Amino acid sequence: MAEIRHALNVKREDDFAAWYQEVISAADMAEESGVRGCMVIKPWGYGIWERIQRLMDDRIKAAGVQNCYFPIFIPLANFEREAEHVEGFAKEMAVVTHHRLIADGKGGLVPDPEAKLEEPLVVRPTSETIIGDAMARWIHSWRDLPLLTNQWANVVRWEMRTRMFLRTSEFLWQEGHTAHADAEDALAETHRALEMYRACAEEDLAMPVIAGEKPENERFPGADETWSIEAMMQDGKALQAGTSHYLGTSFASAAGIKYQDKEGGEKYCHTTSWGVSTRLIGGVIMTHGDDDGLRVPPRIAPHQIVILPMLRDKPEDAELLAYCEDVRTALAAQSALGEPIRVMLDKRPGKAAAKRWDWVRKGAPVIVEVGPRDMAEGKLAVLRRDALWNLDNGKSNFAFTPRDEFTANAAALLEEIQQNLFNEARERRDANITRGVTSMDEVAAHFADGKRYPGWLEVQWSKPTGEALEKVVEQLKALKLTLRNVPRDAEPADGNCIFTGQAAVERVLVARAY
Repeated sequence: MAEIRHALNVKREDDFAAWYQEVISAADMAEESGVRGCMVIKPWGYGIWERIQRLMDDRIKAAGVQNCYFPIFIPLANFEREAEHVEGFAKEMAVVTHHRLIADGKGGLVPDPEAKLEEPLVVRPTSETIIGDAMARWIHSWRDLPLLTNQWANVVRWEMRTRMFLRTSEFLWQEGHTAHADAEDALAETHRALEMYRACAEEDLAMPVIAGEKPENERFPGADETWSIEAMMQDGKALQAGTSHYLGTSFASAAGIKYQDKEGGEKYCHTTSWGVSTRLIGGVIMTHGDDDGLRVPPRIAPHQIVILPMLRDKPEDAELLAYCEDVRTALAAQSALGEPIRVMLDKRPGKAAAKRWDWVRKGAPVIVEVGPRDMAEGKLAVLRRDALWNLDNGKSNFAFTPRDEFTANAAALLEEIQQNLFNEARERRDANITRGVTSMDEVAAHFADGKRYPGWLEVQWSKPTGEALEKVVEQLKALKLTLRNVPRDAEPADGNCIFTGQAAVERVLVARAY
């Protein structure tokens, strides 16, 4: 195999964390903002989020859920009435205490003591409590149920250790909140949202996930059940990519969300909440990125095909640009993956090679170069981002294709790239889930035997609770491990719990995680 000179300075196998940061920078996705833990999402990164948002929003609305918006400021009293919920978020809350600044006499500004708020306002970390107030006003009888709402918003959680897209003090997300007449209907909604997230991750992001229920210690604060999708990153760590919560009647009781049933009685609603965030972009980077930068699945790529004319700042450039515009028009008239093909004609001045590597680092699925000779021969130089290199000679793996043949087959090519990225990630994940471990000693050995990326374990357990569960969590914490979820499609338990020695009742995933 010929030596390949990659576009990034850091390789995944050398320093995965540094590689991740370099991909974000080299792909021009985001940058630090000057405020700790907050980032500026640049056009390419935000374009990917817009695509995820558009596809997810279509799925949300197809289920009869309606979008709305709620305030970013939430009275502290809302959290105080739900003790378990506030305890889960208390250390992450940003609080507004004053509404005006005054000069301090030293050239600076300080909060005006006369402008102290009567009641502090929490900057939205999640919206269960304020949406609960609205639901209590909106719901009166069984005819008002189910109430299905969603909002796209930003939230603030004052994280101590931050990493762009994965864990930031402010991030973007959607949060669904629903109210139902009974547990059966609420649980059905909880599982519908979970399946929606699984489908979006796998079909849109080409990111294979395992859906399952979170153990008791990993539940959303105040929830009766929490379900998640977990994705394996290329370093073998787990990423919680989406969650769906059945909240029982605890939030309804705290907020007074009641309804009159058909018999005239009064009952509390059963509520749910579910959400995904810009963390999904971090998942895409760590699932599909390589040593040349990002690789964006075609479904979520802002530009699926980028055309690069080899301009020379000469009169002949006009003819070449016209030729490229004809190609762009022919491609944009077609559909792939259920939508019109998104094509960009990059007319920026500069050398074609420099622009090519710019789009390689950004991860555009297909890059097309066109020079005067290609135009004369009616051909295009086509580069697939998922198959960038000719491994025999170490050069870019261009395919020189007749123009009409390429435009006729472009949709199939994009669909093939989408599926190829998913298959590659799924094969890597499945090859790195280990089963058959029967003791904590084997768990410790698995994660300490020199494996750089040990992947996940699927182990049998007895579903301990209370102090017994706390002991398990501490054992795993000492190894920097966590319980991820109980896969809903796992094989039935048929042995003993590796933590307690008792008869196992189910299987659970154990991993290092982000």
